[in-house]
Amino acid sequence: MTLLATRLPPVLLYKPVFGASECFSNTWQHLFYMSLQFRRSPTVWTFADKNQPLAVLIGLARGMLLLLPAAQLLSAQIPDLKQVAADRYGPLGRETVEQWEAMIHTHSNANPRQQVEAVNDFFNQNIRWMSDYEAYKDEDYWASPLETLGRGVGDCEDFSIAKYATLALMGIPPTSLRMVYVRAKYRGQDIAHMVLAWYPTPQSAPLILDNLDRKLKPAGERTDLKAVFSFNADDLWLGARRQSTGQEPTARLSRWNRVVLRIREEGFTEGF
Repeated sequence: MTLLATRLPPVLLYKPVFGASECFSNTWQHLFYMSLQFRRSPTVWTFADKNQPLAVLIGLARGMLLLLPAAQLLSAQIPDLKQVAADRYGPLGRETVEQWEAMIHTHSNANPRQQVEAVNDFFNQNIRWMSDYEAYKDEDYWASPLETLGRGVGDCEDFSIAKYATLALMGIPPTSLRMVYVRAKYRGQDIAHMVLAWYPTPQSAPLILDNLDRKLKPAGERTDLKAVFSFNADDLWLGARRQSTGQEPTARLSRWNRVVLRIREEGFTEGF
């Protein structure tokens, strides 16, 4: 095993301001203090134990789901989300979920760029920024997409997670998406913030989905952002590097692990 010790970057010491508060916490400080263990992924088609054939079959089934139009994929995965939203959050929660489902149906046959723009616009226009403490009485709470839609509020992490889940549900490959913790220049201060990055191709520069600067822009135009680390369901990256650490994010990021469990319980499977 190769061990890489990474010192805590200065960004973690900055106090967030309105619009991005509580986006960095002790969880992330711990990430940078701990050593990262690099590992190799097993070869998918080598059946080293009795569970591997089942894993391959599950992967094939998920692949077949992605061949469905986004509207059918939504119904196949989460058939009663509107009712769940109504039961938990009341009429306004149900209404927001209905609008979200309508957006997915409307853009089912759109090209990926149009889908990304639609999802970015939907959450930026329909979800109001609110700190974790105001919304959940918690200093650093990661909300599921249903919680964000149902309450109609969220912070930068909640925006990013909800956009990630929606795009994966619409058929955008989760491997092309990364949630990125950044050091951002905002209102004259350096703040900690999270955005979602979409890579149209593995070689291309990503487009940034953000709740502060709401227009979809290439990363090269976002000179106000500096990547600290990023992750998706499968991997973890330091800085803006293309080479991943090979780490399992749910094993390293406790709040990500907890929100993923809630997301799966709500019926979201793609990207989680």
